[in-house]
Amino acid sequence: MEKASHLSVIVDLSPAQWHLSAQATNPYPLSIETFLSHLLAFLNAHIASKHENTLAVFGAFPGKSVMLYSSTETSTLVDDAVPLDANSYPPFKTVDTSVLQRIKSELEALGEMEEEPPCALVGALTKALCYINRITHPSTSATNVVEDPTILPDPRILILSVSPDLSSSYIPIMNSIFSAQKLKMTIDVCKIYGPDTVFLQQAAHLTNGSYIYLERRDALLQYLIMSFLSPPSIRRVLAVPTQDKIDFRAACFCHKNIVDIGFVCSVCLSIFCQPVPVCSTCRTKFPLKTLQRLSAARPTPPLANSRSSQPLANINNGALRSFPRPANGGTES
Repeated sequence: MEKASHLSVIVDLSPAQWHLSAQATNPYPLSIETFLSHLLAFLNAHIASKHENTLAVFGAFPGKSVMLYSSTETSTLVDDAVPLDANSYPPFKTVDTSVLQRIKSELEALGEMEEEPPCALVGALTKALCYINRITHPSTSATNVVEDPTILPDPRILILSVSPDLSSSYIPIMNSIFSAQKLKMTIDVCKIYGPDTVFLQQAAHLTNGSYIYLERRDALLQYLIMSFLSPPSIRRVLAVPTQDKIDFRAACFCHKNIVDIGFVCSVCLSIFCQPVPVCSTCRTKFPLKTLQRLSAARPTPPLANSRSSQPLANINNGALRSFPRPANGGTES
């Protein structure tokens, strides 16, 4: 018999990006109202798949992240009691009311902003990881040896993204990926609007998840149900979409820019976009001759209006060059 599964959904709720997504000039415009109706139908489908399934929804707003719904903490998240409706299934009504109420209250609290801060996607991802770790590793004070039904196999996270990559979030996202690998957790990504995200592609690939870029945003619900409704244990016998190309570029530690060719400190593995005499992370000094050699070996960027300059077709060709380990404990200059 198939066991229950847990799903944590992270929703990117950047007002500026959703405004752009709803523009009529887009091939398939998608407003946030239509998106929420598709999302709630998908969440209800997960709950209806098995009675013991659990669900958590996290919202990534500009500058902060909040939990919108939790099947284990419903009473603390809903402001008012959910009204009874004879024409609706109570668990569905609870999910719909809780998610919509929290999103409305958080968006109203944002008010008018001159400049919208970056979306707190990393904060929402960290909260989802902590929440899953808590429900899958309950207190060890229990002495019974019977299998605990609250320990859910194959927990997974689904990220619904509309915001572009934020280069300064490279290190926190990589730390979250390593935590998900340790917890044997799958991270799925559905890119709804905007260009492909480098870091979320890596997150899905390194955790054996699926990354899907929507070509038809008006068919969002179909994408969600066909690709992300089934748990990882069932996906082994299904033809789940996979990534053809994965962008493995990293962000440099000095300027937080995504680089094609970087220079790696041989002591702490920090990445830099150009040779530096002293590592800013571990303070290791590198030989002057090495810096001169690496600077001379740097490729010359082509001219902007040169006919021979072509865009990178395959970003996987990006390379990382490493500084040699300095002698005498890293004090040579």
